[in-house]
Amino acid sequence: MAGRTKYVLSRILLSFILVLAFALVLSTGCGGETSGAPGGASQKPEKDPNQEGTYVAPEFMDSAFHADLAESNGVMSIDTSAVSEGYVAVSGHSDVRLKFQVIKDDMTYNYDLASDGTPSIFPLQSGNGYYAFRVMENIVDNKYAVAFETGADVTLIDEFQPYLRPSDYADYSQDSECVKKAEELAFSADTASDVISAVYDFVCKTVTYDTPKAETVESGYLPDPDETMTTGKGICFDYATLAASMLRSQGIPTKIIFGYVAPDDLYHAWNMFYTTETGWVTVEFKVNSDNWARMDLTFSANGSDSKFIGDGTNYSDVYEY
Repeated sequence: MAGRTKYVLSRILLSFILVLAFALVLSTGCGGETSGAPGGASQKPEKDPNQEGTYVAPEFMDSAFHADLAESNGVMSIDTSAVSEGYVAVSGHSDVRLKFQVIKDDMTYNYDLASDGTPSIFPLQSGNGYYAFRVMENIVDNKYAVAFETGADVTLIDEFQPYLRPSDYADYSQDSECVKKAEELAFSADTASDVISAVYDFVCKTVTYDTPKAETVESGYLPDPDETMTTGKGICFDYATLAASMLRSQGIPTKIIFGYVAPDDLYHAWNMFYTTETGWVTVEFKVNSDNWARMDLTFSANGSDSKFIGDGTNYSDVYEY
């Protein structure tokens, strides 16, 4: 695809320590190198002479709602001005519940939308082509009707765009504490693989699974990565969002995946990041070339048996953000 740039990902050694059973972890069914960066992002022109490592992250890739560029009916606004950068922005005012639909071909993503006008950012994860966007208003019970709609022909700068920027599912900014921590970890890194290894190690060591939260979390929950880092607790969605926020902020394409894990088909969230060549080997699997590599921090941090991490054959991807 146009604009794709390759990463060079060297070997990362990650170890898994058995301290918590798989059933406990998911008891509730929660929920490159510096020469070239995905998304056509320009590199920082100079490296800090005080920096220890040689890795230089690309310029921070942001996302935003542009009210002046949005299509609107006066109360609902949909901003498609940055669809080539992998996201759509939306805002709505209503006295009832709102939802937002992103539709491409036979794939539909349904999102909760604030009814007080707070803007939301959602990824365009279905590749190039025509997308339909609909703001939906609750009319009765769980039934919704279209309140405002538009569409756009999308040609992404490259396939990595949706996974390099903030969104409602990975809500961070340049001022976020998790981003500052990621910058700190990248300070001593020589390669992108060093950054991945450092983030992996940090999350595994500092965040533990929050079983009470998993037992009470409500539908529509969205994590705050700074809160997860501060409290040191979270469910699978929190782990995946924190890792994605930290890695994306340092120019590493990272997906948040929702799906099912065998043998019990438990609904779960994990990450995948992109590498262009065989990079690292864990206890059970090896990263394939020119592919997305799986990273399940919930299992890793809490010591699940390595058979549940495996080679990916026991994972079933459903949604990605």
